[in-house]
Amino acid sequence: MAVTEKPIILAKYAENAQTTQYTATNCRTSIHKFTATNVSAGNETLSINLVPSGGTAGPSNLVMKTRTIAPNETYTCPEVVGHSLEPSGFISTIASAASAIVIRSSAREIT
Repeated sequence: MAVTEKPIILAKYAENAQTTQYTATNCRTSIHKFTATNVSAGNETLSINLVPSGGTAGPSNLVMKTRTIAPNETYTCPEVVGHSLEPSGFISTIASAASAIVIRSSAREIT
């Protein structure tokens, strides 16, 4: 078994439409850091889904629902940290506004 620690989502704006940010490919992925920084002037929200292989983002796999992030706040998303994805599982997010929340995540990929 090999374990590789790496960024799985490089810093980017979370879209204001449900968007897949990372898919576990041929590995199990253990999320150990996920940050969301609001770079806008107003409160914004972020939701995060951890979706199993073959699934779609929805209420049954929502792990962080419309979390409000204040201007200039960096939130460490403890709701996501420690969770894992099986092969073909994925992380999907939706923000209240485009170009408002910068996300980044690191994980351990286990093969």
